Amino acid sequence: MSAKTKIIVLHMKEVIYTVIFLVLAIILGIVLFFMFGTGGGNKEEGQSTQRYKPGVYSTSVVLNDNTFDVEVTVDPDRIKAIGLKNLSETTTAMFPLMEPSLESLASQIYVKQSLEDITYSEDNKYTSLLLLNAIETALKKAES
Repeated sequence: MSAKTKIIVLHMKEVIYTVIFLVLAIILGIVLFFMFGTGGGNKEEGQSTQRYKPGVYSTSVVLNDNTFDVEVTVDPDRIKAIGLKNLSETTTAMFPLMEPSLESLASQIYVKQSLEDITYSEDNKYTSLLLLNAIETALKKAES
């Protein structure tokens, strides 16, 4: 049994490159594991993250024998759009603050994604309250 000594010559540059690539491969593996792995782990199993059933929900409002609808469009987790449908010219003329009040309320709701802490001016308090109640009713229909 003869023992032959083998000599391996390693260049320092190749060793450094190999170590760097191994570290990057490990970091990439960890990142991929957390991105596509267990899904966060802080949610209980079977618990849905959806706040709403996606769709368009409406509530009818009656003012002086004139009926119109407040329409709310939702995604699973956010409110997308709020608008007035079937609003006649008579209702618009009799209640001119209806559309500006809804625009003001809707812009706040889009930002907050909630009906809490919504502000409105005292000039159109009752119009805003009427619209907020209609929006709340439509959102209750949309809750999952």
